[in-house]
Amino acid sequence: MRQLGTMTIISNCTVSVIKDATASLIEGNLVAFPTETVYGLGADASNQQAVARIYEVKGRPADHPLIVHISTVNNLDRWAKDIPGYAVKLARAFWPGPMTLILPRTKLAKDFITGGQDKVGIRVPAHTVALSLIKEFEAQNGYGIAAPSANRFGKVSPTSANDVKAELSDYLSPTDLILDGGPCVVGIESTIIDCTQKLPVIIRPGDVSTETIEDLLLIKLPTFNTRSNKIKAPGLLTTHYSPNAKLFLTGTPAPGDGLIASIGFKTPDGVIRLASPKNNADYARTLYNALRQGDALGIKNIYAVPAEDFGIGIAINDRLKKAANK
Repeated sequence: MRQLGTMTIISNCTVSVIKDATASLIEGNLVAFPTETVYGLGADASNQQAVARIYEVKGRPADHPLIVHISTVNNLDRWAKDIPGYAVKLARAFWPGPMTLILPRTKLAKDFITGGQDKVGIRVPAHTVALSLIKEFEAQNGYGIAAPSANRFGKVSPTSANDVKAELSDYLSPTDLILDGGPCVVGIESTIIDCTQKLPVIIRPGDVSTETIEDLLLIKLPTFNTRSNKIKAPGLLTTHYSPNAKLFLTGTPAPGDGLIASIGFKTPDGVIRLASPKNNADYARTLYNALRQGDALGIKNIYAVPAEDFGIGIAINDRLKKAANK
């Protein structure tokens, strides 16, 4: 355990550490923890004051809903009701995993979690530390942990404990904790699926792809219409995931600019290579770290060659487009 600024990072997440972190959540403190997607900033989802601190630390607008993390599909009906059969099938197939389901809320899901709407987002993360924390929290009579990404609103999501520290050290309190579970293996946020209609609709792409869902449910998914959509959910703004640098998805980088491109793409003379992903999965894992590295080096312009547009590549390109809209 080491003290960093105003917070504590705990690298060895033993059973006793998980119990202490759970006690801290119950007391109303914040605990940042790893998931397979990105690091989350967690609070007791039924504690309005604790949840308000998430919004304060992130600088997040109050009407932006949070995702509630639970340990098992068996606890889904605590938070959601009128659950369609296809949602249960999705949950049993992809949880624990990088998928969030939006469903009609029960009375447990208050306005301070849902952004005032009658729907709630639920996820079961696939990370040992995250699941251990949530299970212990539920064992201590907790119902779920609200956890958006552990970064300032609109900025690059963190994929390591050190990213969280760098991003939030000026905002967290000495009683808050960061659990270090190593680098995130997926690297971008979960797929969000609207399950309040006759058919599921992906409203934020992620590692659970359209093709995978269609193969499971034996249906053709409707196309998400951003203009007619009335659901508020994380990551739907046109500008998001933004580094300090200006991000370009076309054009030629000049000497001193940064570059993110597949391993076979040649780096122009004088350009700073930030990442050379071998495939789409590698691109997702390294993207946010590369953007943060560019900012750490003081690079003003970063050029990113989009991913191959299938599978998780669709999600990568979604993040790149929104990051470039700054």
